[in-house]
Amino acid sequence: MKKHASATPVRPTARVLLLDRDDRILLMKGRLPGRPPGHGAWFTIGGGVEAGETYLEAAAREIREETGIAEFELGPAVWLREGVLGIPEPTLFREQYIVARCHGAEPSRAGWNALERDLIDDIRWWTVQALTTTQEPVFPPGLARLPRVLAGDLPAEPRRIPWD
Repeated sequence: MKKHASATPVRPTARVLLLDRDDRILLMKGRLPGRPPGHGAWFTIGGGVEAGETYLEAAAREIREETGIAEFELGPAVWLREGVLGIPEPTLFREQYIVARCHGAEPSRAGWNALERDLIDDIRWWTVQALTTTQEPVFPPGLARLPRVLAGDLPAEPRRIPWD
């Protein structure tokens, strides 16, 4: 009997470009399990789409859970990104990047689960200028396109951006 390779699991993921009234974006700094504090990368808030949820519903839930911000306005999905991460097994992440606006506030960690508390080292608002001058890793690599989003360049259909 011939063995078939098991299929790579797929994880639909809602990522959020959460912008405040000053056009700053909220990013988290996290690391993979086993890496020491401070050895991570900055990335947008967001997470996995749960069974029965749409990407937009997942984005709204993630904003509330990861930031404590309850008042926000969801916009469209502007980017799509796919790639495989091995955490812990190889998993295909299918990410939609959704624009959201809020008044801005100090983010709260009250809704974080134990894994988030352990692996997320920081969360803060970033200006576009700070993003373009930082030497720290920031994901997605396509975050450099943020000024286009801020200028109102919201595509009718999300654009594919590179994984690496």
